[in-house]
Amino acid sequence: MDRRSFAKDLTGAALGAVALGASTLLGASPGGSPSTGPVPEGEAPGVPFKLSVMLWTVFTKLPFEQRLEKVAEAGYKNVELVGEYRHWSDAEFDRAMKKRRELRIHFDVTAGLDHGVGDPDARDALLADLRHELPIMERIEAPAIILMSGNVVPGLPREAQHQSCVDGLKRAAELVDGKTIAGQPVRLLLENIDPEENSKYYLQSVAEGFKIIEEVGHPQVQFLYDFFHEQIAEGNLIEKLEKNIDKLGLCHIADVPGRHEPDTGEINYANIFKSLARGGFNHYVAMEYIPTYDAVTSLRTEREKALRAARG
Repeated sequence: MDRRSFAKDLTGAALGAVALGASTLLGASPGGSPSTGPVPEGEAPGVPFKLSVMLWTVFTKLPFEQRLEKVAEAGYKNVELVGEYRHWSDAEFDRAMKKRRELRIHFDVTAGLDHGVGDPDARDALLADLRHELPIMERIEAPAIILMSGNVVPGLPREAQHQSCVDGLKRAAELVDGKTIAGQPVRLLLENIDPEENSKYYLQSVAEGFKIIEEVGHPQVQFLYDFFHEQIAEGNLIEKLEKNIDKLGLCHIADVPGRHEPDTGEINYANIFKSLARGGFNHYVAMEYIPTYDAVTSLRTEREKALRAARG
């Protein structure tokens, strides 16, 4: 599945939560970033976050196991999925998991639900999507899932759709409250999409996204900050990052224009990596860009640049 097509179709769902006494799952980390229980050590000494690769952007013509081999060759131990397993047989699941273990790769997140949290009439369908996905997440040992707001609902005031996002996330959080996968609490990650990619998408503003997460108030519901989308939508990336790092659960990395390597366009990613490290962000930062040259070399180079910048 192509994430661009996924976003354009009004698909997805951003999930949220109710504070049902789950505060014991999350405490403040030394740097102020939320901690969801046992979080893997940082990517390298002095770098609290882990680096990952969103798989839809690279090696798309290769079989799944070979794609993982290429990611490992580039130096990464974490991979993000968008439902590539939707039609796998049991044998295909077994082969993929065998290769993952062989390469010591971790699937840190998946995505691709058919319904979003922004449409109150789709709430039951969204919750059914999540119920169906959770056993698969356990099978592939992916402890987090990306959820979308979905498109603007015709005739529904923005205040009502905002509240629907909050309410939908709270209901979704009830399904994962206290649950763990691979030793980590299951996390629901709400994502922004820019208006150029999907003019109909509801949640185009990172500022509103953080507000929704705050109103949900559940430690297993966090925000996915996609810097590529927010640069196109509103900009002012670092101030919003630093003010809301306690609500942040995942970052996606690509530059504007073109969705290519960091620092090929408008965004100063060196300063973003410094800010993430300075704030003690201890979750995942995923490369979600289209390489402009050999993908293994590109990913390896960008990993090294990110580590240098984070150490600052």
